[in-house]
Amino acid sequence: MNFEQIVSSINNVLWGEGQVLIYVLLFAGFWFSFKLKFIQILNFRHMFSVIKNSGKQDENTDENSGISSLQALFIGLSARVGTGNLAGVAVAISLGGSGAIFWMWVIALLGMATGFAESVLGQLYKVSDDHKEYRGGPAYYIQKGLNQRWLAILFSLCLFLGYGFSFSAMQANTIADSLNHAFNIPSMYSGLVITILAGGIVLGGLKRIARFAELVVPFMGIAFVLVAIAITLMNITAVPAMLYDIITSAFGLQEAGAGMLGAAIKNGIQRGLYSNEAGAGSVPHAAASARPVPNHPVTQGYVQMLGVFLDTMVLCTCTAFIILLADINFTGEMEGIRVTQNAITHHLGENGVYFVSAAISLFAFTSVVANYAYAESNLHFFKLDNKIGRTIYTTMYLAMVFWGSSASLKQVWSMADVALGLMTLVNVIAIVQLTPTIVALTKDYNAKRKIENVSDADMAFDADDIKLQGKVEQGIWQKKRLND
Repeated sequence: MNFEQIVSSINNVLWGEGQVLIYVLLFAGFWFSFKLKFIQILNFRHMFSVIKNSGKQDENTDENSGISSLQALFIGLSARVGTGNLAGVAVAISLGGSGAIFWMWVIALLGMATGFAESVLGQLYKVSDDHKEYRGGPAYYIQKGLNQRWLAILFSLCLFLGYGFSFSAMQANTIADSLNHAFNIPSMYSGLVITILAGGIVLGGLKRIARFAELVVPFMGIAFVLVAIAITLMNITAVPAMLYDIITSAFGLQEAGAGMLGAAIKNGIQRGLYSNEAGAGSVPHAAASARPVPNHPVTQGYVQMLGVFLDTMVLCTCTAFIILLADINFTGEMEGIRVTQNAITHHLGENGVYFVSAAISLFAFTSVVANYAYAESNLHFFKLDNKIGRTIYTTMYLAMVFWGSSASLKQVWSMADVALGLMTLVNVIAIVQLTPTIVALTKDYNAKRKIENVSDADMAFDADDIKLQGKVEQGIWQKKRLND
């Protein structure tokens, strides 16, 4: 059995006939929705309240440590907003029909609770490195919260394979393919430019990545949403029929689409996960790097839960509407971004292809940069956060970016499927075991919110306030009291 056959066999278990990941993600979504009392619905407005102060500095934290919650949100969105939003939605529709979009919405709604849970843990079990930057993520909360180092190592290895290498190659591939389609630029040249630009940013460390995300993500997101709204208004009479088609196709109610039910569910959930990453264990790395306001782990839960909503419920929906309102044919599994390009061209004329190329280039490039930060966080876990370790990792990362720009799309996607699947499986097993801590943290936060006249500065978390699983890093979650 060669390498491609091994990859295919694993994917078949995780995503194919076995559909292990689909059941795991649905279970996690329902589990945390129930345990957290459907926090993503009942506390929906609070997400936006938290974001209002997310760019401020909490007086209980060192202003030189970590990044702001707003920057952490943008790093999370940088990784989320990529090929999944443009190419992934197109793949889901081409393989699963319009009904796949409904199941994208379902997994996003459930995933908001899962994203909340894992981001809270990322904050709680974070550590501080020698550069006064916070590091954290599943490997850290698995080891510190569950004392299962072997499982933490397994996750880290999957993370390096996925976000450190495969996913960055996949994003570079999409950029190169898009530019080749729009401007006939050879993939090798595109790959070289992408590699140089990415290197210039990531070599500046986490704070430079955060500043880049803070500048680019809002601009590209708002621009894409405005174009989608304009296209929707241009085709407003067709919207009711489109929505009806999404719902009926999702449940196999159409005569022609009765056999597509399984494909709609599978592809909607799979590509939805690719887009919002809830449960995959990636975003907790961004969550851990933040200094939240108020200084409580639950704050980052709300911030990153909003990230899931914005990614799938807003941006993926925009892409879906653009595609479904266009009169185009789908002719193959791996068309990816070309489907979206053709749809926009249908609406806006020949210039539409240039807009999509610019959008996907920005979307995917921010993911390339954010993916580096996620994997880099785990260098500290292996005590490789030094000049030699960083050099080796950065060299391998940039080499994969360059290789991915010219690689076979099917080959890249298959490797990414394996990495994401294994990461998600390990992470969900861990966060379900840590449910008592997640629930206790949420109750503590809600109780402090109810205290009359409490300010953000006063509502600081102390690790001694509740019973936690495992141990947190000394010196991080010690509340500064007025009489200190």
